[in-house]
Amino acid sequence: MKKIKVIIERSKDFFWAYSDNVDKISGGGATIDDVKRSVYESIDIVKSFDDKNIPAALKGEYEIEWKLDVGSFLKYYKGIFSQTGIAKITGINEKLLNHYASGIKKPRPAQAKKIEAALHKLGNELLAVKL
Repeated sequence: MKKIKVIIERSKDFFWAYSDNVDKISGGGATIDDVKRSVYESIDIVKSFDDKNIPAALKGEYEIEWKLDVGSFLKYYKGIFSQTGIAKITGINEKLLNHYASGIKKPRPAQAKKIEAALHKLGNELLAVKL
């Protein structure tokens, strides 16, 4: 199955998205849910082109891989994960995480990977929980 990689980034008051590997796919909105809807609409529009202008990745089955920048992640999951909790599992200062969430600062790639690794570790731990 083909993967369409879509990157979601955040500006001060707007989210926008673009495909990293398929031309003509983009979207924007006030929330990440709006952006995702906008990307799906963009895909529908592109698929309505004549067959020779549709990117090969959109022909047949595909899945979308959403990639969020750190600020977008922190804002989107704010009601689920507290900055204190993320600081605890990552070892990154809570104040610095707040700067990432507000867009004041952007993390270095190594910091972003550290956050991603901690979240994946937490996800694996949660998958192992039996209630």
